[in-house]
Amino acid sequence: MKKEYLLAIAASVTMTFSACQQSQRENPLMQESSLPFGAPDFSKIQTSDYMPAFEAAIQQQRDNIQKIVECPDSASFENTILAYEESGRMLDRVSRVFFALVEADKTPELGEIEKKVQPMLTDLDNEIMFNKQLFERIRQVYDKEHDTLQGEDQKLLEEIYKAFVRKGALLPNDKMERMKEINKKISDLQQKWGDVLPEATNNAVVWVDKKEDLAGLSEADVAQCAKDAESRGKKAPYAIVIVNTTQQAILASLDNRELRKKVFEASVHRADGTGKFNTYSIVCEIAKLRAEQAEIMGYPNYASYSLDNTMAKTPDNVYAFLKNLISQYSPKADAETKAIEDFARKTQGQDFQLQPYDRFYYSAKMKKELLNVSDDEVKPYFNVDSVLVNGVFYAASRVYGLTFKQRTDIPLYHPDMKAFEVIDKDGKSKALFYCDYFRRPTKRGGAWMDGFQKQSRQRNQMPIIFNVCNNAKAPEGKPSLLTWDEVTTLFHEFGHALHGILSDCQYNRLSGTSVARDFVEMPSQFNESFASIPEIFDHYALHCDTGEPMPADLKERMLKSISFQTAYALGENLAATCLDLAWHMLPSKDIPTADKAAEFETEALRQIGLLNPQIPPRYSTSYFNHVWGGGYAAGYYSYLWTEVLAVNIADVFAKRGALKPETGQDMRDKILSRGNTGDLMQMFTDFTGMTQPDASSLLKARGL
Repeated sequence: MKKEYLLAIAASVTMTFSACQQSQRENPLMQESSLPFGAPDFSKIQTSDYMPAFEAAIQQQRDNIQKIVECPDSASFENTILAYEESGRMLDRVSRVFFALVEADKTPELGEIEKKVQPMLTDLDNEIMFNKQLFERIRQVYDKEHDTLQGEDQKLLEEIYKAFVRKGALLPNDKMERMKEINKKISDLQQKWGDVLPEATNNAVVWVDKKEDLAGLSEADVAQCAKDAESRGKKAPYAIVIVNTTQQAILASLDNRELRKKVFEASVHRADGTGKFNTYSIVCEIAKLRAEQAEIMGYPNYASYSLDNTMAKTPDNVYAFLKNLISQYSPKADAETKAIEDFARKTQGQDFQLQPYDRFYYSAKMKKELLNVSDDEVKPYFNVDSVLVNGVFYAASRVYGLTFKQRTDIPLYHPDMKAFEVIDKDGKSKALFYCDYFRRPTKRGGAWMDGFQKQSRQRNQMPIIFNVCNNAKAPEGKPSLLTWDEVTTLFHEFGHALHGILSDCQYNRLSGTSVARDFVEMPSQFNESFASIPEIFDHYALHCDTGEPMPADLKERMLKSISFQTAYALGENLAATCLDLAWHMLPSKDIPTADKAAEFETEALRQIGLLNPQIPPRYSTSYFNHVWGGGYAAGYYSYLWTEVLAVNIADVFAKRGALKPETGQDMRDKILSRGNTGDLMQMFTDFTGMTQPDASSLLKARGL
């Protein structure tokens, strides 16, 4: 009977439910796709398919869990751990497709389904994680077999056991019941957050009646404002759309100071005003519930609980890292602010007071005067199609031996998307990659990577990975041009994609980007370094009309401008990071009420030395989606933490030869292919030879 229960679950995973069999039309989500790679068949998937697919998949996992619990044989790695790993395959498939669309193309119909599905998923998670019979079998395997298992088998056992313990499987009954209640409440609140914040951001659009008020913008940007107005109901001829960060890139060009102020204020106050778009009540309740969770688990605060499962380990370690950066950064930030204000006063008078909505505008003018370069001058060389194919893909080809073939036969969920087959150096198919780069009202803000399917040898799955961004799409027939920040974002998100594409792991749970938060951003931040390597840059920075490479003089000025006045970018990140930690360092009794949330933010920044009206947080409390809606609670520091790892790795590449295939293969073998199959610090050491990351090179890499 050794394999009997695992085989039973495998059969259950592939079976088609009777309800589906009896219907005239098969639900494409309830069976494995017949398309190449197992790609989702968006030509067949209908909105009405999701709810029955979720219901069937949830029931299937319940049945599979019950088979594990009722297995008459003593618990073993095969009949318990492997069986559990495979128990939710259909649910994984359905969830990945559904939530990808919820993030990237959320129609009202999908939103209504999400409201019904999230409580169902929370209930299922509670059922599984607090199933005492299931956990007892897992614990038996852990106690009996942990020391005899090796490699990925041992790691899979550890991760499953730790996941149950961290959720509260060892708690007494009363605390276990309270944890279930908290999980449900947090899920409901995050669902509410996911509804309110995008609506608030869309509502914050700034309407403009006259074209002359847009003076300073390029014709392409003016056209984009007209297009955005059209897609949002055309309350005025032009609309300035608010993006997810505090500062808005458009402020670098707008001559009209009152309009700049209006745009900045719309951004900062998108979710903290009166009425239905105020998120503070959601924030405070989530923070309080998280703090209570941590206390139930025996930790003083949520940050301590969350960080226990990361490379950093403790809040003290994170704060030591951040305070060192703050002490070095602050004088440079003050000097940068003074320089911009002094520059502005040359034309605006000596009594001119620089405001945060002025900073990007005068910094851009200063850069133009000192370095003779502007976004409008360089953007024609950053056509999104060339950046992708001749830059992002070319770098991956040179370094990792990958090639990319566009697949027009793969159905897409939106016409703006593209799909590419990824072919490895041996000529064999490696993955499927989708990109969805243009903004629309149904897409949440920001940029991200995820997958419709993770790599797994156990499941015979190849990775199906996607990147999503929010770049402006040019009018039909015109090239869509990017800023330098948007160029590096494409490289960044593709670094995450490579982590998924190059994965070579046995188990789905361990593959790809399934690593600690303060490691997962390393491959993406490292991949940004290729954007400015001369051979890569020259290959993609081609004029959108002539195809000519960027002239050497402009290229030199442009690359110098990358490190021009970079204190702002570091400061806004530090401020957001410290806000995240401040909220999650509080015990439950000290969480402020909603009417005191703004005051708490101000005081938290003051205490850490980052209350600087000129450099506000990249995300303020009321619209900090990473923390309240995403998976970065007490973890936003990871962007800076992993930037150190990325800089160290980039230094190794530079020494060995940044584009040498041997260096890329070493990176593949020791980090990118390994997922979460080993100790993450050891992976870093294996590649770099360093026993600890060296933070001293971070400020230098940022031009500070």
